Amino acid sequence: FNVFKLNNYRMTSTINKEEIQKFSKLADEWWDVNGKFKPLHMFNPIRIEYIIEKIKQHFKISDDKTNLLKGLNILDIGCGGGLISEPMARLGGVVTGIDASEKNIKIAKIHSKKSKLKINYLNKSPEQLENLEKFDVILNLEVVEHVDNVNLYIKSCYNLLKKDGLMFTATLNRSLISYLKAIIGAEYILRWLPIGTHDWNKFIKPEELEKLLRDEKFSMVEIKGLEFNPILGKWKKSNNLSVNYIITSSKN
Repeated sequence: FNVFKLNNYRMTSTINKEEIQKFSKLADEWWDVNGKFKPLHMFNPIRIEYIIEKIKQHFKISDDKTNLLKGLNILDIGCGGGLISEPMARLGGVVTGIDASEKNIKIAKIHSKKSKLKINYLNKSPEQLENLEKFDVILNLEVVEHVDNVNLYIKSCYNLLKKDGLMFTATLNRSLISYLKAIIGAEYILRWLPIGTHDWNKFIKPEELEKLLRDEKFSMVEIKGLEFNPILGKWKKSNNLSVNYIITSSKN
């Protein structure tokens, strides 16, 4: 009976309790640039730059640095402590940040208050937002490799996106080089991330993710690799999809 109950829960939920506990333990460190989330702080500038570039193209936005995202409803799924939610709000976006970890949401709320930013933070997963209004932009950044039931997750995102809306899905490729770099290198050698942060078996190949998106009627806009240069200590856009990549898709 218990096994049936667990399997039934996983069919109707994207929440992986073990993953939530893992990140909840680290929640106090979200805004420490030299702490456990240092890699994300290093990663953030290129992610934001790329997201803004695609949003401007898609929604035909002219360059207004202060209110670039004005009028756009943005959903940040797996928002953590708000590392992407806050920059989006600063640029004028109407931001909702959701996370299945209650502790992450508490940290995010406290920090946004300190930053004097109005962000709607909710302790929820996407399939629990059925009654919420739809969004112009959905951010799925480094989330799909941590959820249960990826099909339900993608379906829930589709239901939450407005027609002609844009979704960004960033994750890790399930390749030999990603195992060497993201797990052996980042977790065991460089100690950038706590050991056990990632499960390589849950990484998704670009062609698998594309199929999942197409099956839910998303249209592909672009797929790009994100590559780390260890000499410069910076991330850059690339055509190399072997480790980190981001898919931009839209709902027609």
